[in-house]
Amino acid sequence: MLDVLVVGGGLAGLSAARVLRRAGQRVRVVEAAPHPGGRVTTRVVDGFTLDAGYQVLFPAYPAVQRQLDLAALDLVPLPSGAAIRRGTRVDVLGDPLRDPAGLPGTLTTRVIPLGDKLRLARLALQLRSPAPHALLRGPDETTEAYLKRQGFSDISLDTFFRPFFGGIFLGRDLSTSARLFRYYFRMLIDGGAAVPRAGMGAIAEQLAAGLEIDTGVRVRRLAPHGAHVTAETSAGDLDARQVIVATDPFAAQELTGEPTARGRVGSTYLYYATAQAIDSETRLLLNAVSGGLINNAQWISQAVPGRAPAGQHLLTVSVLGEPDLDDATLDLQVRAELAGWYGNSNVGTLRLLHIERIGYAQFPQPPEFAATLPGHATRLSGVLLASEVTSMSSLQGALESGEKAAAIVLGDLAAQSRPRGA
Repeated sequence: MLDVLVVGGGLAGLSAARVLRRAGQRVRVVEAAPHPGGRVTTRVVDGFTLDAGYQVLFPAYPAVQRQLDLAALDLVPLPSGAAIRRGTRVDVLGDPLRDPAGLPGTLTTRVIPLGDKLRLARLALQLRSPAPHALLRGPDETTEAYLKRQGFSDISLDTFFRPFFGGIFLGRDLSTSARLFRYYFRMLIDGGAAVPRAGMGAIAEQLAAGLEIDTGVRVRRLAPHGAHVTAETSAGDLDARQVIVATDPFAAQELTGEPTARGRVGSTYLYYATAQAIDSETRLLLNAVSGGLINNAQWISQAVPGRAPAGQHLLTVSVLGEPDLDDATLDLQVRAELAGWYGNSNVGTLRLLHIERIGYAQFPQPPEFAATLPGHATRLSGVLLASEVTSMSSLQGALESGEKAAAIVLGDLAAQSRPRGA
């Protein structure tokens, strides 16, 4: 009999299994998909390395530092700041410490008023003082309301904050909890953003190393029997003293009967290849023009060498939500917007490699959402929950939830009492 069966091989399940295995527990992970990692996966298409969506790693996440060997991931730091696009016009807004090449553009651009540049610097100083997890506590409001209280103008909200944090929150309305905004802003201050050279899937591969994982196995039902739990799966029954359910919140709700589902926020990504060097910009491209499909884009092959074959270039385009368009129409409309940046002749060289539609990319996180989060306990004896839905929709949330579920199994009070975000 297993000590612990982990249902779901996403980051929450893998981190839980990793902690338990290190503690000497006999652990097995079952995953319905053909591979572990959940949404954090990478595929190779025609020699191009494509992450599932536009994902980045914040190396300053505390759970990332506990669970991952960052040196072994061969992280490539992404340029700080962004290039703000309004048609053919490009304005650079960068971090003068991490992006000195962007300093002249940052100082001279008028897309962000001088007063707001000073407010941004002041905000960074304010958020650097408290412990990061403390930023997730206290009164809450929308990110938009918080930024307006800080004095930021509508121009800055529309040209920078909406597209930049829209890519993180997957919504440009800035209705997400200001606590989360402050926490993510702090993570960017402390460690910037980076990606493994081989793709975000390398994170899941590292977590999965050494674990006993069965893929393509779906759990249909959990049946507690006092001292153990039987999991009825597509590959037969499995018995374990305890079970950790680490699936998405909707599947977890079906298995446990707990109200774990909190809704869903989707997103869509298009990947283009070209042999023509259309743009040398390595920074994130923010679409400052509202009303279109494109929120942000990046020539990822410029920022991360090796993501495209020699002589080729790779562009990733992020579209918020799930447009009710077939692939051909979506491609056509995105190309029309890109033509406003680069011209029809350049866009004509782009070859569509893949479209990734992610129906569940996050759960909604409005102000005070943390007060309604489920805990790790379930109504089923011997069954625990591990999911970002117990914390926040991020790599930090998934990893720390797995850690805490494992800590409950092990009776590790110190890890159980660790504050959210710490």
